Amino acid sequence: MATVRICVCGDEGAGKSSLITSLVKDIFVTTKIQPTLPQITIPPSIGTPDNVTTTIVDTSALPQERTTLNKEIKKSNVILLVYSDHYSYERVALFWLPHFRSLGVNVPVVLCANKSDKTSNTSTDQVVEDEMLPLMSEFKEIDSCIRTSAREHHNINEVFFLCQKAVTDPIAPLFDSKDSSLKPACVSALQRIFYLCDRDHDGHLSDKEVHDFQIKCFGKPLSDLDLSNIKSSIQSQLPDSVTDKGITQSGFLLLNKLFAEKGRHETVWLILRTFHYTDSLSLQSSFLSPKFEVPANSSAELSPAGYRFFVDLFLLHDKDNDVSLSPSELAALFAPTPGIPSQWQENDFPSCTVRNDANYVTLQGWLAQWSMTTFTSYRTTLAYLAYLGFDSSPSSPSSNTSTLKALTITKPRKRPSRGRRRRAPPVSRTVLQAFILGAPNSGKSALLSTFLSRPSPPSQTYSPSLQPRNAVNTVELPGGKQVTLILSELGDHEPAILDNAAKLAQCDVVLYTYDSGDADSFAYVVRLREKYAHHLDELPLLFVATKADRDRVRQDCETQPEEYAARLGVQKPLHVSVAWESIPELFVQVAEVGLNPGSAYPKGEGEEEGDGDGLMAYWVAAGAVCVVAAAVVGIWRRMSS
Repeated sequence: MATVRICVCGDEGAGKSSLITSLVKDIFVTTKIQPTLPQITIPPSIGTPDNVTTTIVDTSALPQERTTLNKEIKKSNVILLVYSDHYSYERVALFWLPHFRSLGVNVPVVLCANKSDKTSNTSTDQVVEDEMLPLMSEFKEIDSCIRTSAREHHNINEVFFLCQKAVTDPIAPLFDSKDSSLKPACVSALQRIFYLCDRDHDGHLSDKEVHDFQIKCFGKPLSDLDLSNIKSSIQSQLPDSVTDKGITQSGFLLLNKLFAEKGRHETVWLILRTFHYTDSLSLQSSFLSPKFEVPANSSAELSPAGYRFFVDLFLLHDKDNDVSLSPSELAALFAPTPGIPSQWQENDFPSCTVRNDANYVTLQGWLAQWSMTTFTSYRTTLAYLAYLGFDSSPSSPSSNTSTLKALTITKPRKRPSRGRRRRAPPVSRTVLQAFILGAPNSGKSALLSTFLSRPSPPSQTYSPSLQPRNAVNTVELPGGKQVTLILSELGDHEPAILDNAAKLAQCDVVLYTYDSGDADSFAYVVRLREKYAHHLDELPLLFVATKADRDRVRQDCETQPEEYAARLGVQKPLHVSVAWESIPELFVQVAEVGLNPGSAYPKGEGEEEGDGDGLMAYWVAAGAVCVVAAAVVGIWRRMSS
């Protein structure tokens, strides 16, 4: 917040103007001052919370000045309400606070018992107990209370500091004074902070973890004596909150509750803001979604640091060391987040990735899932990196862009023009996507299940896929290189996706499947390619004849699959069966086509196979003829001489 605007209110003679004058001149002014001082502005200084500019507005309680008073109250973001005797104290509850409510303002109120020099025989504790606490229990808008004396210059700076702090570090979002407890939103935020600081996730903050927390939030170390005193304070109220392992989550929450109770809520706010919380206790949008743009024809992938973070996160939560995450382990992992990403739920996670026999996601499936998420929705990955605490320096304040270190942008993939597509350069991506298109019951879903090493349902139980379905896994290529491959079945969304150039731009390969035992199956592929030729002709392709373990039939189509592929100048159909042990070779070929798409582009209308190569051959031949001709001329000249 750039400016704190303090409206000083109270009955006539309560000492409002004297408080302001003592602050400005640093002494008590004995001469008569004007009834209502002009507005003053205090520029930012080191002693100002968050270095804000402070504007102080004096007001009059006279009835004829009520319009001006109401206007200033509505413009303020904190009210300093001053009283100095029994009459003005009674008016606080009978007039002033109800009047603020009647104006509809929702700003904190700092209650000030002024002229304490006139009641020197009364202790501050007694004033707090007899006068202030009853008002605070009835009126929740009262943020804090203080006794002052302009004559003795007692608590003058402090009362305006409280006003500033009521705006910059408000107690209301954190603490419920009536119940003497932290509010649910604050508890939730602090629980997430505890989770992030508990680096080994053993449910305790060790001395080392507390030290890192102290450095990160406050920029200075915590002495052994101070740490011991903190533990003693916590343990005195909650004995089980400190163990040999360190401070429990309950103890951490109690510590912050004590800060709030003792008026040190700026400490709680400093902790929250270090971990990127806003004044409404939500995470900063710039932290969840930092500026990160992926150029056209490029894609986002996890960097080595990103992969390492997700590997470490997996291993920390794999409590039974079975190299998989059970539902309870997943719930614990996603505890500091809004839950499993909605995109995952739409894809029926974990069924869309690699699982073990108990249906638990494996480490391979976990990493593949995040690779797919980053490829299809990198902003989701960035948000969850923030929720889960990606931070390359756990003991120092993290920057708003630290999560960007977990991602990298691939080189742009250029779609070659016709006539040059056979010389398309290799693709440098490590995450590829293939769309699977084909007639109903042509084996698309069976391929996805087999890709994840899951058994396919019996053919007699066939039911069409209505919703888009993805399967993601890693594929090892000859030579040992690994890529992440996403197979996508489009379901009923097929027409909309095939008409969407942006969606097709994400596709590296199109797999056209047809049932080699169904005479009508391939005709669907031909019709589909004719209908969406303007988009599909621009993508590399593979034809796949499924269910090859059954009797093969002639396709009821004008052109048979092999002839159709030859006419397009691409590889003839691959005959596969999910029952064959060789089926993984299909996925290797898909990945290889995605990385080296040149030979898989279909020929255009009137374009001969290898046009680009033929043109090159023409020029090479022409050059060779010229060289031979020059050599003959040279020999003839020598013989003539």
